[in-house]
Amino acid sequence: MNAEELTGKQRRYLRGLGVHLKATVFVGSSGITEPLLASVRDAHSNAELIKVKIERACPLDRKTAGRELADATASHLVQILGRTVLLYRADPDEPVIQLPARSGA
Repeated sequence: MNAEELTGKQRRYLRGLGVHLKATVFVGSSGITEPLLASVRDAHSNAELIKVKIERACPLDRKTAGRELADATASHLVQILGRTVLLYRADPDEPVIQLPARSGA
């Protein structure tokens, strides 16, 4: 991750935004592959906050898969809830989501 880590307040804010999102990327029996990472990057080009569903057939456990997806796509791992991973990556040119300010900054 090349960006600063999210604060607890920022994570809570993003989790609130992510409640009503539908999963746009699904990790299946092939695990994390280059085409899957391309799908995640494509999803991030359309939205800063995305949900990824880790299918039961995925060879990786959900926590490992979440961390690897976040690292490989330069995203923040916001939450792992059940088999769903919430990833956030700010748009470098025109960020849409305004995160709460960092306290003490």
